[in-house]
Amino acid sequence: MFEPRELGSGLGYRAELAEMIDQHADRIDWLEVITEHFLFAPADRRERLRALATRFPIVPHGVEMSIGSDREVDGVYLEALAALVAEIDAPWFSDHLCFTRTDQVALGVLVPLPRTRQAARRLGRRAQRVQDAVGAPFLLENITYYVDLAGPLSEAQFIAEVMENCECHLLLDLTNLDINARNHDFDPLEFLGTIPVERVAQVHLAGGEDNDDGEPSLDTHGEPVPPRVWELLAELVGRTTVRATLVERDRNFPDDPYELLAEIDRARTLLAGSV
Repeated sequence: MFEPRELGSGLGYRAELAEMIDQHADRIDWLEVITEHFLFAPADRRERLRALATRFPIVPHGVEMSIGSDREVDGVYLEALAALVAEIDAPWFSDHLCFTRTDQVALGVLVPLPRTRQAARRLGRRAQRVQDAVGAPFLLENITYYVDLAGPLSEAQFIAEVMENCECHLLLDLTNLDINARNHDFDPLEFLGTIPVERVAQVHLAGGEDNDDGEPSLDTHGEPVPPRVWELLAELVGRTTVRATLVERDRNFPDDPYELLAEIDRARTLLAGSV
């Protein structure tokens, strides 16, 4: 089994944050980039990525692998991903436990999967093939879902079954966990007790939109990390060794860079207590 190394506390790279990242590089341990922004990118963009990789460990985080589709992952995509991972010496790569396309249609959203043992086993075996093809650790991320597809397995049971059928690791998005728990009325601590937390290599931390009027809470990546998510991180690092945390902000970028830097510092402090 590939073993992801410890990276520390990082930040999701966005063009709007490039200047802040450059000016405060000493406060950021590593960066995560969106895979598809660079996978088939022009030479100048790949050159900028290689330059970043001389200063930070960089992890490609995908949104279009669609590992949950009925078909196998596209071979051209996998070859390009393997080349990208090798080019920047990425410590691992990641994508989502979902599907985003059919044979004919790119959906443009992360769609939840039917939670059956058969689907979980199929997905786990496919994830293993992807990891073997790319030649680096592959992390699978839990998504936010707003329609709960009825099935014999809970989300946590489904994830545990996937992990039983591969040697991959988990990217646990604690914001997604918090939002799903509130929207679908389950206990996030019970979720942590069901998944194999020892396979969690990385954590995502972000802010969302809370709704208390009967509407679902939303995963917006546009607000500070809320107290509930920090509490979940403290709970998680009390249960297992977490190798990396990542603060995500996709919109509503703060004028004061210290808002994000403080979140990176707080995550680093919590990581220091990881068992």
